Amino acid sequence: MQKITDEFMRQMLPTARNYCIVILRAGPKINEPGVEKIIWEHGRRNFALRAEGVLSIVCPVIDGSEIKGVGIFDASIEETKRIMDEDPGVKAEAFVYELHACRGFPGDCLPE
Repeated sequence: MQKITDEFMRQMLPTARNYCIVILRAGPKINEPGVEKIIWEHGRRNFALRAEGVLSIVCPVIDGSEIKGVGIFDASIEETKRIMDEDPGVKAEAFVYELHACRGFPGDCLPE
């Protein structure tokens, strides 16, 4: 593991920015007939939000748990709530979500 100096930490910590984490969970209507089409449109919307630079990281969870996804938005809690309240999966109650303010370092990304 690379050694991280105190100097490096002092330089990096002020560069952190505010973000919003979304934890997407199964909603009460996740098993309703036709929900697959709604979830497909939810995914299409996520691609659009990624293309706009608003949804920086999106990770569908594939372990069969009640958690269905995690996303990191480059937006405030209030703005992220507005965005999520308009999500087709949330509106159809296939999903529910929780929001958490967080800090991170610009430029962090998933490995290629």
